[in-house]
Amino acid sequence: MPPCPPATPILNSHLPFLAWMDPRLARLPGIQPLDRDDWLRVDDAYGAQMAERERLIATIPDRVHALSPCAASPARELAALIARHLPGLGFHRDKAGWRCPDGRVVADDPAAPLLTLGRLVQEDLCILQPGPAGSHILTGAILCFPASWTLAQKLGRSLIGIHDPVDDYDDRMARRVQRLFDAIHPDRPLWRANALAYADPALYQPRPEGTARPPSEAAGGYLRSERQCLLRLPQTGAVVFSIHTYQVARSTLTAEQNAAYDRRHDGPTG
Repeated sequence: MPPCPPATPILNSHLPFLAWMDPRLARLPGIQPLDRDDWLRVDDAYGAQMAERERLIATIPDRVHALSPCAASPARELAALIARHLPGLGFHRDKAGWRCPDGRVVADDPAAPLLTLGRLVQEDLCILQPGPAGSHILTGAILCFPASWTLAQKLGRSLIGIHDPVDDYDDRMARRVQRLFDAIHPDRPLWRANALAYADPALYQPRPEGTARPPSEAAGGYLRSERQCLLRLPQTGAVVFSIHTYQVARSTLTAEQNAAYDRRHDGPTG
């Protein structure tokens, strides 16, 4: 197990969207067009989240990072793509590497592009590539903030295998999502969002398949929402699934917002 997480919960001041109240997002899969210039974000929890990411990468790198040999080229392409976005997000390049908005300097490691990216941006990054049967397979990831899943179990699985524990992910939904993955164009990325209550505010929340969420989680005092983006890398054709995690105390939501969430139980969880 990793060392104990920070004693103070890492929280955002607010959620930039309310997935369970927005008709565009509330119905699975809730896919929306994404402005390419609004793919990556630096929010008010950047410093605290990055300190936690640094801790996890330093202490349990094999649990938060994986890269299959076939994903090496997409990982390098992804690193180059993100490098082009960084100056617009408040990052500055110098001889030592990237100077981040929180003052850290991160040196490039060409041999470990996903680990480098994991120390630069808040987004977790997953690489999916077409498999022999056509379905996209998870071939690499930097995943510091898993929301009730584990990278080791999902690596090498197809979309159907990845979503096997999700009740709403039936054959019809699987076909719909696969068609969506096949149709993603490099110039037309997509995004969706989810929301899930947690009693434990730790951002690193792995959970093995077959292990039920504790009943207390549904009434937890924290609400975690992921902004999930899908884009295709133009050179390698791999699909990148990025996850920006926001988390707030439910006490910061209005009574109406909390009641709407409770009516939806756990809301869209995929």
